[in-house]
Parts: sequence; C-alpha cells; structure tokens
Amino acid sequence: MCGIIGYSGPKPIVPILLEGLKRLEYRGYDSAGLAVGGNGGMHLFRAVGKVAELEKKIAGLAIEGTFGIAHTRWATHGKPSEANAHPHTDCGGKLNLVHNGIIENYLELKSELLEKNHRFVSETDTEVVSHLIEDNFQGDLETAVLKTLTRLEGTFGIAVIHQDNPGKIVVAKRGSPIIIGVGDGEMFVASDANALLNHTNRMIYLNDDEMAVLDARGYTIKNFHNQLLQKQIDVLETPDYAVDKKGFPHFMLKEIFEQPESVRNACRGRLIDAEGMVKLGGLEPVMDRLRQIQRLIIVSCGTSYYAGMLGRMIFEELTHLHVSVELASEFRYQRLRLDPTMAVLAISQSGETADTLAAIKEAKRKGALILGIVNVVGSSITQVTDAGVYNHAGPEFGVASTKIYTSQLVVLTLMAMLVGRYHNVSLVEGMQVVHALKRLPEQMEEILQKSAEIEKLAKKYWQYDDFLYIGRLYNYPTALEGALKLKEISYVHAEAYAGGEMKHGPISLIDEKFPTVAIIPEDCTFEKMMGNIMEIKARSGKILAVTQAGGERVGDMVDDLVVVPRTIPILQPILNVIPLQLFAYYIARERKCDIDKPRNLAKSVTVE
Repeated sequence: MCGIIGYSGPKPIVPILLEGLKRLEYRGYDSAGLAVGGNGGMHLFRAVGKVAELEKKIAGLAIEGTFGIAHTRWATHGKPSEANAHPHTDCGGKLNLVHNGIIENYLELKSELLEKNHRFVSETDTEVVSHLIEDNFQGDLETAVLKTLTRLEGTFGIAVIHQDNPGKIVVAKRGSPIIIGVGDGEMFVASDANALLNHTNRMIYLNDDEMAVLDARGYTIKNFHNQLLQKQIDVLETPDYAVDKKGFPHFMLKEIFEQPESVRNACRGRLIDAEGMVKLGGLEPVMDRLRQIQRLIIVSCGTSYYAGMLGRMIFEELTHLHVSVELASEFRYQRLRLDPTMAVLAISQSGETADTLAAIKEAKRKGALILGIVNVVGSSITQVTDAGVYNHAGPEFGVASTKIYTSQLVVLTLMAMLVGRYHNVSLVEGMQVVHALKRLPEQMEEILQKSAEIEKLAKKYWQYDDFLYIGRLYNYPTALEGALKLKEISYVHAEAYAGGEMKHGPISLIDEKFPTVAIIPEDCTFEKMMGNIMEIKARSGKILAVTQAGGERVGDMVDDLVVVPRTIPILQPILNVIPLQLFAYYIARERKCDIDKPRNLAKSVTVE
C-alpha cells in the first residue's frame, strides 16, 4: 500500500524523489519522508500528512546528495506520526531504510536487539530491519542486508542506503514489488513503474527472494543465496501517464469518463467479427490445457471480487465449465482439492494484491493452471501465473476503482468467449456477443451525457445516512459494487442484497429515511424486481431505479429513474454500474469528502 522511490546519479535528487512520491500518492498513505546521502552526510526528513507537508518542511533548505530514497507510508504498525514515518534509521543515523510489507517476526527480533542495547524510537515493524542491518554491518551494506534477509519472516520490499557506502542503494523483494529503472549514468528504484516513467522506460522486475545493488554506474542482481542472476530489461511501451486530472475536479470522475476508451482498449485487436470469436495472445501458450479444463475457480478481493461474481455467471452462460468465485483472503486457508483439470483465475487491478497473490501461490503448489487478469504490466501476480490477459486501461489513480472494474468485466467476457467458442457457443451467439461488445463504448458515452441528471439526484439524496442496493442475477454483483462505491468515498452506510432476500430480514430496515437503489433490467428478473419494489413502497421507502424499461413500465412505482441503453443480459451490468459510480461520486462531493484518497483506504493492498 505504501510507495517507494530511490535514485542514484548526478542530477539534483530532491526534485526526483518528490516527483516520484507525488506519482505514488494515489496508492494511499498518511505520512511521507526522504533520506539523501552525499558528501555532507545523511539528510533525513519526515512529515505526517501529504507530500505537500514534506515539501513545506524542506522548502528553502540546501539538500545536496548523489543518492537517496523516499517513501509514502500507510499505517499498519503504529499510528501516523513523524516517528513512525519512513525512512527509518539506525542508532548512529548513518543508515536509512524504507519498507513496504509486514515483518511477521519483528517482536522476536526487536527483543533480541533490545538486549544488545539498540534504541528504538517508533512503533513500527520496519525499524527492526534497520537495526538488524546495523547489527550485521561491518563496512559493506550489501553483505549486511543479505545476512539480514535470512532472518526476516513475512513480506517486504525494501531499499536501504548507508553513509559509509556512498552512491549505493541495496534493494530486496519478497511479496512486495520492487522495480529497477535503468537510466543513462543513473539508476532508479520504485514500487510502481509509474513513478519512473518520466525518467526511463527500461525496467527490471525483481522476483521474490531477489536483491539488487544499484549505483549510478549500473546494477548487480543476486538471489538470497548470494548467487548472481541475469535479468531481462523490459522496455515498457506503456506511455507515461502524467498525474493529471485533465480538467476534471477529481481522478475518480476523470476515470469514470474514461470508461468508453478503456473498454475499447480491452477489446482492441481481440475481436474477430466474422467468426464471432476472440483472440487473446496472453492465453495462447496454455490453450491446449485450457480447452481441457473442467472447473474454474476465480479468486479476488474487493471490487475485483464483485467482478469475479459476475464473471462466474458469464462463464457459466458461455462455457461448459463449473465455476466458483472465492474471496482470495479466505481461499488459501480452506482445504483445497485442486488438480490439473482445474484452473484458478486471479483478478487484481494492481497485480500486487497480497491476499490474491498468496491464494494463487497456494493453488500453484497443488497443480492447478494459474491465470490472471491484471492491469499493471510486470506486477507480482503476472510472475506467478501461467498465462493471463492485461486490461490495457492505463493507470487508475482514484482509490475507488471504476474503469478497471468495467474493463475486468469485458476481459472476463472475452475469456469466456474464447473458451465457449470451442464448446457450446454457436457462431451466431458468438457474433451477437462480439457485436454487443463493440457497441458498449458508445452506449457508455450516452450514459455519461446524463451526468448532470445524476448529479441532481445526488443533491436530492446526499443527506441520507443509509442506503439499500438491490439487484438480481447478473445485477446482484452490480448492487454490491454500487454500495461499495458509496461506502468507500462518501462514508455513507450502504448495504446490498439480492432482491429475493429482501423479505428474509433487510426489509425490517425500510422506512422513509432509508432509500433503496434498485437495478431493474428488462430480463427474466424484471417482474420479480417489480415485486420487491412494491414491498418497499408499501413501507414508505424511497426508490431510485436504474433500468432499461423506461418510465412507461417503472416510472409510477419509483421516486426517481435513470434510464440506460439496452444490451445483452450478460453485458447489461457494465452499463448499469456507471450511474451508480456517478451517484456515489456526486454524493461524496456534496458531503465534501476526499474522493480520490478516502480515509483508511489504499489503492494497492500489499499486506494481508
């Protein structure tokens, strides 16, 4: 969840570190800091709050150096404070370290170090690592770090500098991303490639249990057994996405409006109209095995889990597979009975979600085919999977996912089509799905043109403190996602239920102060949903409906109505969710919330 940036080279270092931190702000954090080394010794600065607070603290100071590291922290061990912020140092102030992840045996290590008279000033697990390196240091930082790594349990991405090893940055990875940026006469390191793209597009992705030593002249990479490794340099063709709202007041709104293009990108070059077929190059290496799969298990968390819930229904509609969807955080603790006839599909925006990563590692041990849908090239999940598909949606800076969610649903449909056309999906059915996918972007644009209408509805409903969201079949996950968006960014209590569950408890909550957002598609669930609406109206509940039916069939029964274009049932949720995203956004704006960086949340959840 935190962000790391480091630099060794001849350029002014503080602007590079601060710019990198700003490019990582979207990940979520509560404090920031940097450490710079050079002829004048070590300079360490930390501040609680945004990077802007760190900038204020160092404004006007002449901080010169040739190497340094910086960090944005999201609190796990210890509340947000300057003492708990990174970088952490040693007793002598010569060493500085930044860390993403969790050190699970830190209490044991801390007790050992306290007996050796090490002085701790923070509540964090990270500070233990800096003191352990100090304890192992005998002049060479690389050797001290390597010795320390053998003692650590848990997950970590670390970057360390030391005054007595000028110009050198030592980095290491286990379960938390570390990316090396290769420049000309300079070297970079970060936890996210987006922090580096303004400087270089030549990247090296460390795998678990690998470390690297960087300085301005180059790098060496080893495993934790001190064996030298040769790693490929990947040249990213991804454009440098500036951290720019492009005239929108928030990244979230910008990304909601980017959805027509992100859907086009998800489909680009992948649809074969005449054959009602799709082409997914990322799955070609495993197609022989994929055609033999009998069961698919989807694992994911949060918004991606709701995408997986709908993905299960799409796969079951288009393929012969038996499909289940599991919360990744619970999956690996179950008694797993996996074999080579099964595939496990991980869905993650960042490709770094700790629970999802742990789940597929466990599944891989048990022989399942491992697939992935991620948006970030070279991320940790892509290094574990046997094959996968990228979203190609561009970075999503808003913590609350919008364009990645709809992109995930499109990619899930493409994958299901790819499998289904080898089995039970006919040419005609395939062509219908392909045609519907191609029409989605213009239909999304039609909905986005109604944003002012949805903004007016938000002004009407923003003062309510409780909401119920209901949907059925394909739109039950849509209801869950709509409620999640409202909770995430406006801090309004919202619950979501399958419409048929209303009478089994939730209806007791309904009164004039508890409005319902109902998703009412014109499909086989229409009449049942109308019955649920009547139950709510009978108890004085206010109803905001999202539907394709129009006022002539629904209008008299609801208080407010948003009409969206019609598509095939399995794709209808992609259109239905857009008004719910906008509704959550505008309510949060009315409530004056920090929409892009909601409290307590982070974009990339890299701890379990």
